[in-house]
Amino acid sequence: MRGDSRPRLSGGAKLRGRGRPRHISQPIANGPCWDGEGQAGPCVITQHKTETRDGYPAAQIGLVEFVKESRLTQPMKGHLGKHNLPPVKFVREVPIEIDEKAQSDGAVKAGDRVLVDIFEGERFVDIVGVSKGRGFQGVVKRHHFGGGPKSHGSMFQITGSIGSSAFPSRVFKGMRMSGHMGNARVTVRNLRVLGVEKDDNLLVVEGSVPGPNGGYLIITKAKKPPRERRGFAGLMTVDPLKAAKRAAKKA
Repeated sequence: MRGDSRPRLSGGAKLRGRGRPRHISQPIANGPCWDGEGQAGPCVITQHKTETRDGYPAAQIGLVEFVKESRLTQPMKGHLGKHNLPPVKFVREVPIEIDEKAQSDGAVKAGDRVLVDIFEGERFVDIVGVSKGRGFQGVVKRHHFGGGPKSHGSMFQITGSIGSSAFPSRVFKGMRMSGHMGNARVTVRNLRVLGVEKDDNLLVVEGSVPGPNGGYLIITKAKKPPRERRGFAGLMTVDPLKAAKRAAKKA
């Protein structure tokens, strides 16, 4: 996108979450060593909150999917019926900011579609999802403990000692022990964008994403993208140490 690398919504307003664009998608497939292809959206804006009416500017977006009308609650039916919107799932609210350089008034209105083209020109994204639930797990699987001897008569996967008995006569907070594993909100940062397919509304990223196949994800612009390594930013990369030595020789 020329002049402004940040994706924007129709009407000249930029959609962001904590200052970053967001989108809701579903993973199609992913693996540890190959690219994951995610079907993003389509999403629709279900509500526009303003500073004067609500106290802060924000946009509520939802994932458009087939939902039986009988599955919707009465408040949600009335909320969507105000603007004649289709049934949506996985509703989230994100802040917005207005682009002053935009030619239009920059108003975001309910019913505007949010597609994957908002990530066109982006190199890295952050993806938020809910990890797979693993149930109650021990310390070897949950915290990667090495365990004890695996010979006969040894319970090598037990936790072991967790503290002294005389002093301090208690267990310190944060002790790594057995417990519930997974089913938690996970953010994977700086996944490289390999392609944006506008026709199929697909976003192709490199790496794995949290959650099972068919789960829901929130895609945002990378909050802290990695910097380019020295020597990989092009032929015009300048090494400050070599430049200082050349300047000293000329002097």
